[in-house]
Parts: sequence; structure tokens; C-alpha cells
Amino acid sequence: MEQQTQLDPALWIYGGAILALLLISAFFSGSETALTGSSRAKLHAMADRGSRGAKVALRVTEDSERLIGALLLGNNIANILSASLATAVLTRAFGETGVVIATAVMTVLVLIFAEVLPKTYAITYPEAVASRVSVGVWFLMRLLSPILALVQGIVRLVLLLFGVRTDPNSHLFSVHEEIAGTLALAHSEGTVQKEDRDRLLGALDLGDRTVDEIMLHRSKIAMIDGDAAPADIISKVLASPHSRLPVYRGEPENILGVVHAKDLLRAVEKSLRAGGMQNGTMRGFDILSVAKPPYFVPETTTLDEQMRAFLKSRTHFALVVDEYGALQGLLTLEDILEEIVGEIADEFDIDAEHQIKPGEGGDYIVDGVTTIRDLNRATDWNLPDDEANTIAGLVIHEAQMIPTEGQVFSFHGFRFEVLSRKDNRITRLKIRPL
Repeated sequence: MEQQTQLDPALWIYGGAILALLLISAFFSGSETALTGSSRAKLHAMADRGSRGAKVALRVTEDSERLIGALLLGNNIANILSASLATAVLTRAFGETGVVIATAVMTVLVLIFAEVLPKTYAITYPEAVASRVSVGVWFLMRLLSPILALVQGIVRLVLLLFGVRTDPNSHLFSVHEEIAGTLALAHSEGTVQKEDRDRLLGALDLGDRTVDEIMLHRSKIAMIDGDAAPADIISKVLASPHSRLPVYRGEPENILGVVHAKDLLRAVEKSLRAGGMQNGTMRGFDILSVAKPPYFVPETTTLDEQMRAFLKSRTHFALVVDEYGALQGLLTLEDILEEIVGEIADEFDIDAEHQIKPGEGGDYIVDGVTTIRDLNRATDWNLPDDEANTIAGLVIHEAQMIPTEGQVFSFHGFRFEVLSRKDNRITRLKIRPL
């Protein structure tokens, strides 16, 4: 009885220490889940509203490697120490059987109260929990800084032996990937419409895409010969669905200006008032007198940069050239906007709605010049656009040849049938998923 009385105070002390260590372990487990699972966008919003905890949470998550190291170090110390104390107590009480009892009891306690329960709560309210625990975690990271530096050095050395190099400036979160993933998930769950998803992703991709991916190829550019008769020039401008047309002399590559239909009409009206019209022709009229200087941009310019350049220069029309200065295509501000909002068609875009036509049996009749991105957007497919911009280009790249009419190819999980070809260009295809 005397020995049992002497053991009682020690049992209470050990029990209290084990309970405290379980609470500490729960704190580290919940903190890890909250800080790694919280949205930085929401934390920024909370910080803007004056939350000091959210500001600290943003700061501690900037160094992901040190954050994870501090939390795992604290969590493992707490779990191992609590298990050791429980083993010591139960061994004194039950002998060698106490080891088995301690293992079973501590496994249940750690699993439920130090892991599952705090992690479940933290993942339910990640931003709120992250803002509350951030100050304590920041203090722990500062306190364990020398140990964490040593652990990081050992980890990087071991990984380096296996040929793995770590980036100390890497971040737990990628904003672009986080937004894209959130949109994809929301669309799959039905909370975000396909059109809204496409618009937001289109705006995010502007910085990763270049003007040569969406430009109108030079073979399709409508131009005006500056040496043509004024009446022919006026007729061609009025017959064109475009308001701006490049003007050349001699060779189509020799572009000297860009004429706007409104400027041309002003010149015609001025000539009429001045009596410059005789027998239906304009005397001494030079198309370059009303044309604006051409605006050339390199084909490697990103869409984001070009859109800002358009807005800054107050122009909507650019000619795309390669590294040798050769004309490659034409780009307008509308082309860039269409990458965000989709096809913008007006009464003059006669063929705008005929590039992609659904057929029977789930197939689509597609113009060869249709861009892969537009087809993916219209059909919700995932055809790759790394090697080619248009559907015809993709087929030629995969076939490693210029196909003839009637040829059928299967790649990337789709069946491609060449319906028509003009010269060396594929003009129309039939596509369906396999």
C-alpha cells in the first residue's frame, strides 16, 4: 500500500505530461494542414481587412521547406516523447506487458486526438486556423532555425546524391495552377459555366502565348495595290469585310501603309467637294496620302505585351514579322480579345460560324485553318497545341506528310479524315473521338 501511494503522484505527473504532449502534437498536425491547405488569395483578403494572423500566415508559407521541417520536427518530438512516457508508466505498472498496452493505447490516442481530429478541423476551416496558429509557428521557426538549417542541409545533400536538386526559392503554391485547378474543379461540379471558365483561363494564358499563334496568316491577308486605279481601290475597300487594309507597292512584302475605310471615305468626300472627280475618277489621288504608317511587331511578342502595346499606342492593327523582317501575318486587338471572350462575330463575318460544324455520330466538320485552341474551346477537347497552331498543322505534323483527300489518321485519341485539300493546304477535315 505504501509503494502504491508513492507511485500515485508520479502517475498523475506522467499522465499530465502525456496529455500536454498530445495537445502539442494536435497543434502541429492542425497547423500543418491549415497552412499548407489554405488559399493564399483568401489569406491576402483577410490581411487586407486587417488580420494580423493572416499576414503572418502569408509570411511563414513563403519558406515552405522550413515550414514543413519545423512542423514535422515538433510533431515527431511530441509523439515520440509521449509514447516513451506512456511506455515507462505502463511498464512500471504491468511489467513487460505494459509495452504492448502502451503501443495500443498511444496509437489510438495519437491517431484520433493528435492527427485525425485536428486535421479534420483544420481542413474544414483552413484560413481561420492558419491565421490563429501562424504566430506560434513563426516563433517556432525562429527558435528552431539552427536545427532546421542543419536538417535542410542534410536533406539536400541526400537528394543530391540521387541526382535531385531542390529549389530553395520554390513555393507551396502556384497562383496560375491554383486558379486553373479551382476553375476546372468548379466546372466539373457544375458551379462554374463552361463559358466563364474559358474566359478566365483565356485571360490567364495571355502571358504564355505569342502573336504568331493567333495571327491571320499572310496568305489570307487582303491587301491594296497602291498603284491600282483609285476607282479599283475604292471598290476593293468597300467590298472587303475589314475596315483596315495594308497598302503595298510592287511586291506584297513591300507594305508602305495601312488605310482605314473611314479615312478613305473622308478623302473621297473631300475630293468631291473640291471638284476633283471627273468621269467617275479622282484626279491625282494617292492612296498613301490617307494611309497611316504600318506598325510591325515580332512574332515572338506575347499576347499580354501586345495588348498593352495596342492600348498604349491607341492602335488596333499590327503586321507580324519574323526575325528576318519577312511578313508572317496580321494581328488586331479583336484577335486578342477573342482569346478571352471567344469568337466575336458581326454582320460582315460571313464564315465565322462555319469553321466548326457538328455532324452526325459525334463528329465535327472543321476548316483546316481553325486553331486547335478554338476547337478545344468549342468541343471541350484537349488536343495538344505545342507543335502546331491549326488543325491542319497538327495533322501534317503527326502524319509527317501532306495528306491527300480521303486519308484517315488516328492520334491523340481522335480520328481525322481529310475531306478536301487545295494545293498543299488541308482545307477541311472530319474529326471525332475514338
